[in-house]
Amino acid sequence: MSDPLDDVFAALADPTRRTILAMLLEDDMAVTDVAEPFEMSLAAISKHLAILTRAGLISQEKRGRVKWCKLEPDALRGASVWMQGFGQFEPVNLDAFERFLESEFNTAPGDHSPEA
Repeated sequence: MSDPLDDVFAALADPTRRTILAMLLEDDMAVTDVAEPFEMSLAAISKHLAILTRAGLISQEKRGRVKWCKLEPDALRGASVWMQGFGQFEPVNLDAFERFLESEFNTAPGDHSPEA
């Protein structure tokens, strides 16, 4: 039994699956429409969709003879909460960091060439 967070991050690790999620932001899509822009078989797309479904990121529903995919954005909530835990760190002030480096290495401002 895997952790749902592991399933979400594993699903998001693949660029094809991230593209599919972006496509589904617009609206529900038939599986054949999801597959259209990709240069891979319908079977390969179905495997990607199964991974996204298992992670809870999409749902699939049969309407008549057509299988439809729908984005389930709430599934990202756990991942988002987990990642926000890392937001406790102060953002790096790059200007102050550059000034610090210049003072430490006695370089003139804007002169980023290493000393010989």
